[in-house]
Amino acid sequence: MGSKKFLSRFLTVFMLAAVLVIAGCSGDSDEDSNAKGSGDKINVDIYQFKVEFKEQFEELVAKYQEENPDVNITVQTVGGGNDYAASLKSQMSSGNEPTIFNVGGPTEVEEYRDYLTDLSDTEAASLALEGTLNGVTEGEEILGLPYSQEGYGLIYNKEVFEEAGINAEELTTFDALEEAVAELDSKKDELGLDAVFALPAKELWVMGNHLANVYVAPEFDSDVSAAYEADTVELLYNDQMKRMLDLQAEYSVQPILSLDYSQQVEQNFSLGKVAIIQQGNWIYPTVEQMDAEFAESNIGMIPMPFDGMDDHLPVGVPQYWVVNNNSSDEEVQAAKDFLDWMYTSDEGKEMVLNDFKFIPAYDGYDTEQIADPLSKIVYEYASEGKTIGWTFMGTPVGWNEDILAVNFQKYLNGDIDWDEVVEASIEGWEKAR
Repeated sequence: MGSKKFLSRFLTVFMLAAVLVIAGCSGDSDEDSNAKGSGDKINVDIYQFKVEFKEQFEELVAKYQEENPDVNITVQTVGGGNDYAASLKSQMSSGNEPTIFNVGGPTEVEEYRDYLTDLSDTEAASLALEGTLNGVTEGEEILGLPYSQEGYGLIYNKEVFEEAGINAEELTTFDALEEAVAELDSKKDELGLDAVFALPAKELWVMGNHLANVYVAPEFDSDVSAAYEADTVELLYNDQMKRMLDLQAEYSVQPILSLDYSQQVEQNFSLGKVAIIQQGNWIYPTVEQMDAEFAESNIGMIPMPFDGMDDHLPVGVPQYWVVNNNSSDEEVQAAKDFLDWMYTSDEGKEMVLNDFKFIPAYDGYDTEQIADPLSKIVYEYASEGKTIGWTFMGTPVGWNEDILAVNFQKYLNGDIDWDEVVEASIEGWEKAR
């Protein structure tokens, strides 16, 4: 009887030990699984176009990853002298699709519609300023989040203008601008200038998007949707467009057809070799890196003249962040979380204002903190409603650059006359539609 009790106790102890061993193994397995899970990061690949804030954006990404160690974000920036639209198409067709990329309004929304995630549930979408989502909204769906607000015009060297006795604020007509340019040209040696302008005619977007828009937008009452729906364009103000192009080309450093964005902004304007360039507030970080004192106190911006709408600056949303719905659910959510953090967190807003030098497209910002002089000018024009819309966001795919700007290049090279530019560009619009 004693031996049976001993055996029974032995078996009980053995079974308890076995249970503990199994439980221990199960516990070890869970810990290993949890450890493995914590080591698996969610990858978010960003393919973006804005070279001007590349370094600052990467700093923001690094800060976000410190706070969110479970997310791994990689950034590829393609822009400036490179064609972002073409490189994005190549990237998408390669099968290496990014999680976050950029589109520029209704035309590109249509082109990439099958890839676009509804972002209406993001906090950033709920805070976007009135009008900034017009180009990316379909019914109840919001398909993109605005970068910022931007404006462009003629950026000038204040010191040079003062030495030449020119008041930039008075240059609201073509006649006044042409007279001032001729005056600057006549004094360029004593002013230390190589030329008055630096026209980067190699850059299709500078001419086809921005210069042309000043004289195309009024035809559509600055309404991007009207441009998007139009079967044709009349180029009613092409004579003014020609006048602006000719003025810059005649008084520019040469050769213009090989001059690119970097040469325009960094090698010529930032170093004081030219007095005026056609660009926007996005150049400020680049100029600041070249010469902080010059950037802070010596640059201003005025509109390109348009007879019939004096003193109006083209202001719009440069690009939208979109999220690729081919990504996994976890990646899509991580992308939304990152974009929300960038535009709505205290840390993100601080960098958007003071490091990116963005003009916010969202509520909740202290606009008194807008620091750089170019962004202040754009914000003032926008606040006063003295703006021209960015209708180039609604033109047929490729029309601004591949048709209109290419025709500009042919004209500048002497291959075709201006009437041929107008005729070919109208025909190109109609064929695309």
